[in-house]
Amino acid sequence: MLLCLRVSHFAIIDQLEVEFGPGLNVVTGETGAGKSILVSALQLVLGGKAKPEVVRTGAESAEVEALFDVSRDAHVQERLFAMGMEGESELVLRRVISRSGRSRAYVNGRMASAAQLAELAAGLCDISSQHEHHTLVDPSSHMRYLDAFGGLDTARKNMGAAYRNLVERASHLNDAQQKSKERSEREDLLSFQVQEIEALGLHAGELETLVEERDKNRNAERLATLTGGAEAALYADDDALCTVLSRVIHQVQEAADTDSSLLPLLDPLNAAQAQLEDVARELGSYASTVSMDPERLSEIEERLHALSRLRRKYGDSIEDILTHCERAKAELSELEDSEGRIEALQKALAVAKADATTLAKELSKQRRKVGKQLGKRITEELASLSMGDAEVRIEVESPRGQPGDLEVDGARLSAQGVDRVEFLIATNRGESPQPLHKIASGGELSRAMLAIKRVLAGVGPGGLYVFDEVDSGVGGAVAEVIGRKVKDVSSHHQVLCITHLPQIAVFADSHFHVRKDVVEGRTHSRIDRLASKQRQEEIARMLGGINITDRTRAAAKEMLLGAARASL
Repeated sequence: MLLCLRVSHFAIIDQLEVEFGPGLNVVTGETGAGKSILVSALQLVLGGKAKPEVVRTGAESAEVEALFDVSRDAHVQERLFAMGMEGESELVLRRVISRSGRSRAYVNGRMASAAQLAELAAGLCDISSQHEHHTLVDPSSHMRYLDAFGGLDTARKNMGAAYRNLVERASHLNDAQQKSKERSEREDLLSFQVQEIEALGLHAGELETLVEERDKNRNAERLATLTGGAEAALYADDDALCTVLSRVIHQVQEAADTDSSLLPLLDPLNAAQAQLEDVARELGSYASTVSMDPERLSEIEERLHALSRLRRKYGDSIEDILTHCERAKAELSELEDSEGRIEALQKALAVAKADATTLAKELSKQRRKVGKQLGKRITEELASLSMGDAEVRIEVESPRGQPGDLEVDGARLSAQGVDRVEFLIATNRGESPQPLHKIASGGELSRAMLAIKRVLAGVGPGGLYVFDEVDSGVGGAVAEVIGRKVKDVSSHHQVLCITHLPQIAVFADSHFHVRKDVVEGRTHSRIDRLASKQRQEEIARMLGGINITDRTRAAAKEMLLGAARASL
């Protein structure tokens, strides 16, 4: 829902801010006062084309900002989430146009491209005017409306699930067939890899053990010298540490014979001597056994070289190489059973294709049936809007597939089925129905949009509907009918309606009046929300023109009361 629109230095608008309410918002005023400029400003902030001529004379730039409540719009919430703005219940769109023609766009204070702005704003607002018609003239939206009108949403979801299953099955079969074509070469390669790895009889941790043994073998002489020297310094030499420590223990023992308080010192000294002797024995044993083994060193170097070759091919560690071997075995097993797998996948694909075909044909059948009903309903609505010769036809076609497409009886299959849906209209008897955007008359197109939205009011997305020139070329009883229908649409959607007719304005929930003033030689457009008494005066002006009489005021009051009663 549009909460607020702020416009600065745009056309004849200097500064303007208007807060809209739920239901039917009506904008009235004299011709040229700037009513339709609001629509132009709204189109711009929704991602429309930026034109430098909209910048007010004397200003460097024009700015339009719109505040929307999107707390109940799941589609916009998803788009905000994709842009990293999840959890936002309000959406602020801002557009700045410079006199040079350059424009900047902002979404909740963040800079965005015009394309991003338009994508995010899609569905927020549907505009029907002489110059712009958004969602409902876009054929890509027509299937969604038709399905919603006919209660086919569940069938469409089932179709989508069947299509995705079919695509997945086709992809699996294609992969299997591709692997089968490469089977012979692939099998040879995988068999070689498995044999090469298994021939070495690898085990986890082997690399580290071999490197340690190699380093010990290479440095055997140095290790013997170092450990032998350490053993001698501890035990074998005349002045070895153990010999010196033995004398110390003897001296402390003699002292303790005189002073027993020294006895506790003997235990740690004896323990130290025992530990040093143990270390000396270990070092001596090591020094006597360590020696260089050229034959063993050659074996280790050869083994490490073989491991290095495998590591370059299959992974940095022994574990990586073994993992690669297991994967190669698994793929070999799969290749050996490729014919059986392809046969099973073909059967699964056939079942998926049959399911999708059945759903697509039934959905197409239902759409054609519902399309006739919807076309008839909209045509009846047009007749009540003084377009009795107009006819709406809902065209449901099945486009032919292209090479590479999934098809049903030659028709291209998609997640929506095999159909392409478009609303067509003939505004005069005997004419061939044409796409909605080809209607020449802005007033006729606006009324056609009203008829469609009236029929689809309860099934379309709950955004803002804008009607401009919906009253073009009508009056009297037809104008009242239009007013009632716009009011009816506003029970499902927020509606902004720009009108010259009091028969429509009296149904407003919020009534705004646009007027044009000249201040110091400059034209200014402003908009005011009308209170109850002011509404009566505005309706009287619309009825009687310049000279407002008590009779026109009374008529205006009666019309407002009648509209209020009709809205109950």
